[in-house]
Parts: sequence; C-alpha cells; structure tokens
Amino acid sequence: MRKLLIILLIFALCLHAQAQHYILDSIRQVHGQIIDEEYNTFAYADSSHSFRVFFSKLDSLFEGHEKNIQIFHIGGSHIQADIYSNKVREYLRNITPFTNGPRGLIFPYRLAGTNNPLNYSIKGNRELWKGFRSSVSRDTAIWGLSGIAATLNAHEDTIRIKANHKERAKNPYTFNKIRLFAVADSSGYSITPADTALVFTGISFDPAKGYCEISLPDTISEAGMVIRKNDTSERAFFSITGVELLNDFPGISYSSIGVNGASFRSYNRCTLFYEQLKLYKPDLFIISIGTNDAAVKNFDPEKYRNYYDSLILAIQAINPECAILLTVPNDSYYRKKYPNKNTALQQTVIHELARKHGQAVWDFYAIMGGLGSSQRWYNRKLMVHDRVHFTAAGYSVKGDLLITALISQWEKTTGRQPASLLQLIKDIHE
Repeated sequence: MRKLLIILLIFALCLHAQAQHYILDSIRQVHGQIIDEEYNTFAYADSSHSFRVFFSKLDSLFEGHEKNIQIFHIGGSHIQADIYSNKVREYLRNITPFTNGPRGLIFPYRLAGTNNPLNYSIKGNRELWKGFRSSVSRDTAIWGLSGIAATLNAHEDTIRIKANHKERAKNPYTFNKIRLFAVADSSGYSITPADTALVFTGISFDPAKGYCEISLPDTISEAGMVIRKNDTSERAFFSITGVELLNDFPGISYSSIGVNGASFRSYNRCTLFYEQLKLYKPDLFIISIGTNDAAVKNFDPEKYRNYYDSLILAIQAINPECAILLTVPNDSYYRKKYPNKNTALQQTVIHELARKHGQAVWDFYAIMGGLGSSQRWYNRKLMVHDRVHFTAAGYSVKGDLLITALISQWEKTTGRQPASLLQLIKDIHE
C-alpha cells in the first residue's frame, strides 16, 4: 500500500512539474534521501566581488529601479531542452516588478532537425532546411554563439516566430526588434514581411558579427517573414545561426545556449562565438559544459581545464565584473553501463578554477550524491534510462534546487531575511 501511495505521489508531482510550480518542498517527502541539500549553495560566492555586484543589481531591480540584467546559460542537451533553465528564467523575471524584459537569444531547432524547447516556436518548411551542429564532428559550418546552424536549401521559405508557445509564460514575451544571426551575403537575399499587416521599419546588417536587425513599429509576440535568395544559382547561401527577440523594456533577459552533444571542443569550433558575445555585457554567465567532455574513454583533465579557463577569461574580457557560475555536471553513466568517474575529476578542476578567478560553483554532482547517484535518481523516476538525462520531474527538481541556491545567496549577500525572497517565489508560482 505504501509503495502504491509513493507511485501515485510521484505521478502527481510529474504532472505538477509541467507547470512553473516550486515542487522541492513536496518532493522531499519521497526523494529527500537522495538529495544532499547541504551542498546546494553557491560555493565561494561570499568572497566574490563579481557576485556581490550581480546581486546588488538584482536587488536594485527587485526594489523597482529600471535596469536591464543580462544572463547567459550555456551547455549541452540539458540546456537545449530548456526545461530547468526556463524554470529558473521564469522565477527570476516574475519576482521583480519588471516582467516584460526581452526573451533573448533563441534558435529554430526544428528547422535544423532536432528538438525545440516548448516555450517558443520558429516554424518553416522543415524539408527545405538542413541542420549542422558543432558537436557533430562530420558537420562543417560557420557557427556563432548558438553552436548550431540551419541552412536553407531552397530559393525561399516563410518562417513564423512565436515568442510564447505551449509552456506559456506567466507574463507573455513581446518584441519590437528581431536580430537574425545569419551567415550570408547581405546583397544575396531579402527579408520581407509574410503578412500585409506586418511592417518592417528598418533592416540593418553587420556582416562582421553575422547578423541583420529588423525593426518593427509596434511591440508584438508573433511575426512571419519571407527569406528569399536573390541569386538563384547554387552559390546562393543562407544559414541561420540564431534569433534574438528584443524590446525596450527593463528587466531580466535570460538566454540559454545549448546543443545536443555539445562540449568545450565543439564550442571552440564556433568561429563567430566571441565576436557575437561582444554584442552583450553579461551580468551573470552560467557554464554547464562537461557531461559530453567526460563521456570519453581517455578524459584529459588538463585539456578540460584549459578550455574552461579560456572561456572564463573571454567572458571577463567583455565584462570584468561579470558573475560566472561554474556548475559541476550531474553524475552520469558511461555508455549506459558504468558510473562515469571522470565527473569527479571535473569537479576538482571546476572548484580550482572558481577559486582562481574569484567566481562561484554550484556543485550539482555533490547535491545528487556523487559517483553512482544517477542510478538512485533513475530508480526514483527522476532520470531516464541513459542515466544522463532527467525526466520532466527531475528537471523540475533541478530547477528548484538552482533557484533555491541562487535566492539564498542573494538574501545572504544583500542582508535580506533568510527565505523571504524564496517564499515570494513560492507564492507567485503556487
């Protein structure tokens, strides 16, 4: 009877996890033994100048001062799915008075033949496009921040962008400017409105950074555009590497950058990555790269360290005060057979780099329980069979753990009463 009650509770929590609800309090009833919340902190943040700066800005926004806060979160398939990162995004933007900030960078994953997050959609004729991922060694393309490209293999296509989709935001996103990252000759293609009611008030190009910017007269949530090649020969080329939805409202912009199979090596193949990153001045940069780096027989910790170090230095070159959260990958299985011991080596590297650069660590590996813990999470229906990825409920728990650690550090850094802001988040999303 007890086993049946637990199964029913897990099922209810899985359904509940589909919405943006804080479920960690109730999940402890059945899963508390496999979550080590002692480690659910931002290690070293107390002594980090960058995190003091970030939380001061966040606190100022919370108090009603108009500010724009830019957050980037980079990783692999966990971030491409944008389940737990979207949950954190919604928590943060709705805790402030400014809930209409821009959506940020997204990508038309469906056009590239892979899974798209549920919270937005970019549709076209999928048969006319081909995808190229930087994480696939046989693929070649000119990639930017997103690490993925969708190339048009036809004379033209109509794509339709919806800033809000199945997982509808509590406060829907709107935009009055579209920044279309594309590798193409600006004179070799045209972009026109797909509907007579839509007007483009201006289009500007920046070939060096690989984008064009489309201005709109009004703030909208959906737009359609026709992409047409002016040159009908085989030499004509148009490849989308990202879409950014912008507006003029203050608030938090949280861009998640993720590609299935991504590693530091694959992002290192993106020739326009740093040029496009220079368009921004991130206030918080969350690095969740490592699961695929570790999924090799001969893992080299020093190579991993060098890649990681280079990314941190590049971010700091753009904004020396940027808070950088280094996240330790989750425990996983190698080829679905063996607990991956390489993650512990990554854990050591990540903590050393955080101390070196004055940044913080969110050690999810320790929170899960360390080596072999993914099997226990799988037994509790929080991970899928590969014991690398999570179920919807598992990602929801992960999102709640991350926001709890972030909010707790925010309260601590700014001298707020413990759990006061966290309770506000719970009340907003109940």
